[in-house]
Amino acid sequence: MDWKHWKKGMAIGLFGMLVLLAGVWAFWPKGPDKLPGVTYAAQYVDPGPMLHLAEVLSSDALEGRGATTPGNDAARGFIRKRFEDTGVEAYLPGGWEQSFTILPKTADASAGTGVNLVGWVPGETPGQGPVILVTAHYDHLGIKDGEIYNGADDNASGAAMLTALAEYFVKRRPRHDTLFVALDAEEIGLLGARALAFDPGVPMDRVALNINLDMVGRSEAGELYAAGVHHTPLLSELVSEVAKVSPVTLLQGHDRPEDGANDWTLQSDHGVFHQAGIPFLYFGVEDHPGYHHPSDDFESLTLDFYVRAADTLVNVINAADGMLPEIHAARRAPAPAPSKTEGTPE
Repeated sequence: MDWKHWKKGMAIGLFGMLVLLAGVWAFWPKGPDKLPGVTYAAQYVDPGPMLHLAEVLSSDALEGRGATTPGNDAARGFIRKRFEDTGVEAYLPGGWEQSFTILPKTADASAGTGVNLVGWVPGETPGQGPVILVTAHYDHLGIKDGEIYNGADDNASGAAMLTALAEYFVKRRPRHDTLFVALDAEEIGLLGARALAFDPGVPMDRVALNINLDMVGRSEAGELYAAGVHHTPLLSELVSEVAKVSPVTLLQGHDRPEDGANDWTLQSDHGVFHQAGIPFLYFGVEDHPGYHHPSDDFESLTLDFYVRAADTLVNVINAADGMLPEIHAARRAPAPAPSKTEGTPE
């Protein structure tokens, strides 16, 4: 089977995409030996649905998943459907969706609405003790100058991996409550993360660790970085132990002030939680030619690496779950709160 076969017809519109998703899911190849571009035999995640969702999210029909656009709405629907199919539970009293305000860019435009999806897998004592918060943003840049920015690595890869990790932990319950959150509007100011941090219905005081996935699907060198250990040295040993058994080359770095522009501390959604005093581990790859470029398509992902990275994240979450009280004790005092005007829950 050729991945490009699935690309044909993706421009048939959002309704057609919904039909496509429903019609082909049952026929998606199962097992690593039947997945084009994947030689690694996954030990934990189910790679087929993850790869399928990553391709759907990065298809032309979703027109780049820009915040407040129909393509963004459709992407959220696909992610929610995957969560529901795997048994993830909605966390918020009102269900899955947490809405927040996105201010207009011009005076003559109207405010828009961003939407996070907040799910969870209860631990051994639901509603008690420290929490792991796993995040990935699902929005991208939309259409610019007539070109679609599909954002396959940034961040269809992270959003699809989020659902694969959640599926694993539904089947093998963690010790501690674990939130799996698909965040909106990262590309325009980390707005979804800010909304989540400000929502009184989300127990930020219990969150011991944010694990953020952003650009986890493309590395010809087979290298995945874990940023955040500089700020919470306790996490360095955790990452080092996982690296010993990881099917990718798991590296630490990109989190020191002296790294300058290569300091990733505040460059994705984890930055919001870092400023709130919450330890974080940000997993991503170094910039590649597809970063914020129309060429960031599904065909450019290194699929074998992507599946290996997903298995690696299972090990990371399991390791964190085993020492979560100690990580929670490493929380710091929060930085001064930013303005709540934009990204405030509605």
